[in-house]
Amino acid sequence: MNDAMSYAEIQAIVDEDFAIMDKQVFGSLNSKVQLVMSVSKHVIDAGGKRMRPLITLLTARMLQDIQSEQAMQLAAITEMLHTATLVHDDVIDASGLRRGKPTANATWDNATAVLVGDYLIARSFNLLVGFNNLPLLKLFSDGTCDIAEGEVLQLQHQHNPEACEADYMQIIDGKTSRLFMMATKGAALLQGRDELLDDLGAFAYHFGNAFQIIDDVLDFSGDMVIMGKNLGDDLAEGKPTLPIIKTLEFLKNSASDDYDKLRIAVQTGKVDDAAVLIDLVRQSGAIEYCKNQALEQTRLAQEALARLPDNRYRDGLYQLTKLASSRLS
Repeated sequence: MNDAMSYAEIQAIVDEDFAIMDKQVFGSLNSKVQLVMSVSKHVIDAGGKRMRPLITLLTARMLQDIQSEQAMQLAAITEMLHTATLVHDDVIDASGLRRGKPTANATWDNATAVLVGDYLIARSFNLLVGFNNLPLLKLFSDGTCDIAEGEVLQLQHQHNPEACEADYMQIIDGKTSRLFMMATKGAALLQGRDELLDDLGAFAYHFGNAFQIIDDVLDFSGDMVIMGKNLGDDLAEGKPTLPIIKTLEFLKNSASDDYDKLRIAVQTGKVDDAAVLIDLVRQSGAIEYCKNQALEQTRLAQEALARLPDNRYRDGLYQLTKLASSRLS
């Protein structure tokens, strides 16, 4: 495989497809209600790197190296769904900023943001029907249910110091990995390549897991400016992330009162001594444990990828896994 590539270099592999898809994300909305269009444009323009649609485009080209109108449309739908989940997340977390820009709920209000998020999901399915492909529609409808269940499960375990690693894996399977799986398997279904669904699903599942674990590790060891949020935000929100779960597990039988300090912080969301609590997580061995789990999930993703057609598009997907895990160093 080539030396490590930047995100821009990976995107450049499908640059023309990506540029067309990017315009389609907003161009496909088509609402008669001006407020829907204004809020949708606000949240789509604030969008991030468009990793999920990039994965769809790379997968489609890996399987057949032609420019596919359907693949670009599916990639745009994938981003639309992702955007909807972010809008809903911001309402749940009462976030005022995302990637340094005001959120929809802060710019308008919660009710408007929720309803526009609902519209983005409804419009995605409206567009999916146009493919006239029942297996594809089933993949996305099942997957969207799983995403919603993952979010509800996270809410159910919020401020719960008894949440365990199995709970966490179930949550991230829904809230993160599932959309990666839809992004890859959807491209295969468009081409009738059912024989590749298992390997594509395994790649996306493990890559999604690694991606989320890395994100959660960086909440305790990352760069605040790059991340666009304060360290320890997950702790303040009482989110049951793997670093917190493992720290509690490691501290439970210690002689000190550190376990109770962290347990109470998770239960109450009161993190006045955030620096002390972050240090507890860093010193406990949980970060190393989580890094190893992320690297193992990355290895499993790369292993699945090796069973797929070997070309520069597959190398692009491989480079995405390397880029994600490089954030740990």
